[in-house]
Amino acid sequence: MSTPSYSNDSAAQAVADRQIDPLNDDKLRQAAELLLRARREREPISELPAGLRPTTLGEAYRLQEIMISTLGPVGGWKVGAPSPDAVPLCAPMPLLGGFGQSNVTIGASFSRFRGVEAEIAFRLRSDLPLRERPYSREEVVAAIAGAHPAIEILEAAFLDPDSADRLSVIGDLQSHGGFVHGAALPDWRDVDFAHESVIMIVDGVVRIESRASNLAGVDLLRLVTWLANEGQPRTGGLKAGDWITTGSWTGKVLASAGSEAIARFSTFGDVVVRFADEE
Repeated sequence: MSTPSYSNDSAAQAVADRQIDPLNDDKLRQAAELLLRARREREPISELPAGLRPTTLGEAYRLQEIMISTLGPVGGWKVGAPSPDAVPLCAPMPLLGGFGQSNVTIGASFSRFRGVEAEIAFRLRSDLPLRERPYSREEVVAAIAGAHPAIEILEAAFLDPDSADRLSVIGDLQSHGGFVHGAALPDWRDVDFAHESVIMIVDGVVRIESRASNLAGVDLLRLVTWLANEGQPRTGGLKAGDWITTGSWTGKVLASAGSEAIARFSTFGDVVVRFADEE
């Protein structure tokens, strides 16, 4: 799913965005209740009522916070951008019982939309706590334990997230629904992402094949560094063990109940997820 860009490109602006009027906060809590019910009952909605929609990026992020307070502990973050120069956007990834390793089967009760995206994810070995001085790229790299092929599973409160109000979709955790990772690549620092290619296979059929196709560009560490710095008002600081997945290389591919999806990277290798048959 493509990610819209906005002009607030500083931590100071992000802090200002969080200063939500109490009346607007009540509006966002009502919106969160509708989104959470739609996800929980697997009865998606076309749109939020106009009066409950977030009207700024700050409100969309606040909506994320309200939703995550119900969904439980955060195990990581998704971060992406619509172009190499655009300001990134992020969303928390709730653990929801834990992130799956490759070859996991996702139960039918957890899935409706079943979108899959091939991504590269990083796992942290050490904390990057809140601090005023920005983290350097070198400090961020030193905090990374490894890089992995991954599939982000898309689930949404909306019938068609592509046509729904964009700020509402951002508030709906940017349609995040699950995360599955493959094995770490030992020499990931040596990978030339400009030459990395990927195919997405669903039920034995190649659905998409692409190369250097992340909309954010090939400098994935720019996204991680942004999250460690400008993302601090959202994350509260990154923690050892956090997963950071850095945007789709394939766009959204839809699977079905009973499907098997394989993301096959040329260097990073395979990651596989299966969806259980309908109950």
